[in-house]
Amino acid sequence: MNGQDVPGFEVPLHRSLTEPILLGGAPRTVAIANGTLAAAVGLGLQLWIPGALLWGIGHALAVWGARQDAQFMSVFMRHLKHRALLDV
Repeated sequence: MNGQDVPGFEVPLHRSLTEPILLGGAPRTVAIANGTLAAAVGLGLQLWIPGALLWGIGHALAVWGARQDAQFMSVFMRHLKHRALLDV
């Protein structure tokens, strides 16, 4: 194509289609699961300090993971699904 743009074959791509959905810097599903677990410990078991610590540490780890790799949870789930050694 000699590095030239072909008319009619170019489409604007919005950032919202390529970036993951984050909630407070953490992936949405991880943030919801972490908040639910922390709320169950904090409100359900009435262990306020462990619940707050669980949420804070869990959210910090999720934000760190999202900064390293935006799809770290899907990679982690795939890691759990596949065996460590593939027999050939």
